[in-house]
Amino acid sequence: MAEHLASIFGTEKDRVNCPFYFKIGACRHGDRCSRLHNRPTISPTLLLSNMYQRPDMITPGVDAQGQPIDPRKIQEHFEDFYDDIFEELSKFGEIESLNVCDNLADHMIGNVYVQFREEDQAAAALQALQGRFYSGRPIIADFSPVTDFREATCRQYEENSCNRGGYCNFMHVKVIGRELRRKLFGRHRRYRGSRSRSRSASPRHRREREYREKSRDRDRDDHRDRNGRRPDRDRYDRESGSRRKHGSPRRSRSPPPAREGSEERRARIEQWNREREEKV
Repeated sequence: MAEHLASIFGTEKDRVNCPFYFKIGACRHGDRCSRLHNRPTISPTLLLSNMYQRPDMITPGVDAQGQPIDPRKIQEHFEDFYDDIFEELSKFGEIESLNVCDNLADHMIGNVYVQFREEDQAAAALQALQGRFYSGRPIIADFSPVTDFREATCRQYEENSCNRGGYCNFMHVKVIGRELRRKLFGRHRRYRGSRSRSRSASPRHRREREYREKSRDRDRDDHRDRNGRRPDRDRYDRESGSRRKHGSPRRSRSPPPAREGSEERRARIEQWNREREEKV
């Protein structure tokens, strides 16, 4: 029974826990939901609810006065916000990902999800954000159960084929430009190898690590033939004509023994014949 409950936890078959809150950290029913919202007491991810106020909040592509807005101005406004938020939150630790929802539903509009590398960094950021304001509005921050954004985002939206529009129940993540991404995230990636992970790695980290290990095993198996040998070991080196693996160092071989002359061979044969006659 316990194994069955664990296998359906956070899925549509789970009649006790809300699957949308488990995957997205938000539910359209809010506190009126018939299923439980298990709020984490610690998490590497924070949710800043309804924080981003887009300039076309009332009608997409149109400002409050009813005038059309240039899409480039909307993107510039968003990237200014993204840069500002990233710079402030990065004071508390390394940011793994920062996602801003482009959804229009009340429970998702303007939601900002920030995932830190360590849980204690998220806890420090949450404590610092209590009672603070942004653009004259209070910041509503809390721990989020979301640790794998691949399960939270709308795949159809990424393929420009979502027919639910802004009222989709999965995340429509706004995309920043390449230059801004390189500026914000590129400088942190260099130090990843030297920093230790938290004692309790998140499920997303564990899944990615297991996936990479399985991929390496498959790659090694794919490069071996039925006899367990790598096929490129039997390739010929065109330059030298020797059988060796490309890119591998040449093996040092001892020089072949010098060939005997005809006189030396005849003398050796005569010696063998004399020894044979003496034995007989």
